[in-house]
Amino acid sequence: MRVLVTGGAGYIGSHTARILRNRGHEVLIYDNLTTGHAFLASGFELIRADIADLGHLVPALARVDVVMHFAANSQAGESVQNPRKYFDNNVSGGLTFLNALVDSRIKYLVFSSTCAVYGTPAKIPITEDTPREPVNPYGSSKAFFEYALKAYDAAYWLRFASLRYFNAAGADESGEIGELHDPETHLIPVALEAAAGMRPELQIFGDDYPTPDGTCIRDYIHVNDLGEAHALALEYLVNQGNSIFLNLGTGRGYSVKEILDAVEKVSGPVPKRIAPRRPGDPPVLVADPTKAEKILNWKAKRSLEQCVTTAQRWMQRVPSLRT
Repeated sequence: MRVLVTGGAGYIGSHTARILRNRGHEVLIYDNLTTGHAFLASGFELIRADIADLGHLVPALARVDVVMHFAANSQAGESVQNPRKYFDNNVSGGLTFLNALVDSRIKYLVFSSTCAVYGTPAKIPITEDTPREPVNPYGSSKAFFEYALKAYDAAYWLRFASLRYFNAAGADESGEIGELHDPETHLIPVALEAAAGMRPELQIFGDDYPTPDGTCIRDYIHVNDLGEAHALALEYLVNQGNSIFLNLGTGRGYSVKEILDAVEKVSGPVPKRIAPRRPGDPPVLVADPTKAEKILNWKAKRSLEQCVTTAQRWMQRVPSLRT
C-alpha cells in the first residue's frame, strides 16, 4: 500500500515509517519540521508542509491509499502553559486535515492518540472502556479528535484505528534513528543526559504521589514495538474494515525512581533533585493491552533494559548529528 505518514520526521513516526517500508509498503513522509528532523526521514520522499496547508496536503493525499497521522503537539506540561497552541494545531488544524481526507476519498486512517485521554483513571490497568476525562489540554485535544473520528466514521465511512499509547521509549536497534527533542523532556533521555554531564541534573517532579515510592508510575513501551503495532493496525483496517480504539503498552508500570535505577545500571550515577509536581500529571498510568494483543496478534516484546540501552546508544551518536 501507499502510505502517507504525517509527522514522519518525528520520533515515533520515523520509526514507524521504516517498519512500514520493511513490510513492503510505499511510504511518503509529510512533516513541517517544527519538531521533526529531515535526517530522520532520510531515504524517504519528504514533503515539508503543515497538515492544514491544503496546497501541499491535497496533492499528497492523491498519491496514497491510506494515512497515518502522527503530526501533533504532544507535551502535556507545555499544553497547560500554552493551551492555545494545542487547540490551534491538534484540533483546528486536525479538522482541516480530517476534512481533506474525506474530500480526497481516503478510507483508512491510523491515528496517534494517547493515554492522556483518560486523565486520572479510577482503575489500573486502564482498559479501552475507561471514561475519557483528560486533565490537560493535550489530552483534551486528542480526545476531541477521537470524537471527530467516530462521527466521521458514521457519516463518511472513514475507518480508523485510534492507538492510545503510553510512554514511548528507546531507539531503533540499528542506532540510526532515535529520540531527538529540543528541549528534551522525556525521562529516560533526560536521565542519560544528566549522567553524561550534558545537563546539570535531573528533576524529579514530585515524590509525594500515592505510589509505593512517592514518584509517578508509567508504562514504558519501546518505540519499535509501537511502530509494529501501527503497521499491524493499518493492515487490520484494510483487511477487516472495522474502526477500533486500542491501548498500546506493556501492562507493567515503573516509577520514576525505578527508571533511574535502570538508567544508572548502564550509565553510572544520575545527579538529581526533587522538584514540585507538574500540573496535569496523574500518579499512575498503566495499560491493559489485552485488546490490542488479541485483535492485532501483537505484543510488546522489548524490555525496559532494551529501552534504556538503545536510547543510550542513540544518545552517544546525537552530538555528531548536531555539528
